[in-house]
Amino acid sequence: MKNKAIFTTLALGAAYLLRNEKSRNKLMNQFKNMSSKNK
Repeated sequence: MKNKAIFTTLALGAAYLLRNEKSRNKLMNQFKNMSSKNK
């Protein structure tokens, strides 16, 4: 049951990001910043 809730949350988040370009770009920038700090 818990896995289904997690999957649903991820699916909704992905759908939101696919529709909202500004949020998607902001999130991608955060990932890039995190990955560059880890190197």
